[in-house]
Amino acid sequence: MENQVTSHIVKGAILGAISIAFSIIVYVFNLYEMSFINYISSGLVLAGLIYGGILYANQNNNNVTFGNVFAHGFKTTAVLIVISSIYTVLAFKVLFPDMLEKVLEISRKKMMENPKMTDDMIEQAMSMTKKYFIPFALGGSIIGTGILGAIGSVIGAAVAKKNPNPFENTPTI
Repeated sequence: MENQVTSHIVKGAILGAISIAFSIIVYVFNLYEMSFINYISSGLVLAGLIYGGILYANQNNNNVTFGNVFAHGFKTTAVLIVISSIYTVLAFKVLFPDMLEKVLEISRKKMMENPKMTDDMIEQAMSMTKKYFIPFALGGSIIGTGILGAIGSVIGAAVAKKNPNPFENTPTI
């Protein structure tokens, strides 16, 4: 009987759901200012992509190449990018409109800590940040997830067990 291979769409949707749930937890518990939170989120995505690559190889009886596993991982990343981009826009515009104000307030505090920043410079920077926040957040989400996905896909493809000759399906005696 042929092994059922889990689709990259399913894996991307699961990773997207995990990322969204994590983001909601950060919002609900107001954990924006804790810098290690981003590392945890990135670690979850990396671990999911690595595990997805290993699972893909195992479901194909390890008759895969590095390129097959990498491509599967990056397709999973593409699905994750679409889901996280949609969520980013919805979160800031519809679901949590006050999130933008919270993020801007944190940015203002960090700018005020810098002695080289005058009040006028801070106000100008805050005005620009508020005006272009959604496009920058969306761009950052796409680029950041893409880079993280490429790294996770490479690691997943590297650690996944592969048969020496994927075209030969006879057992070694």
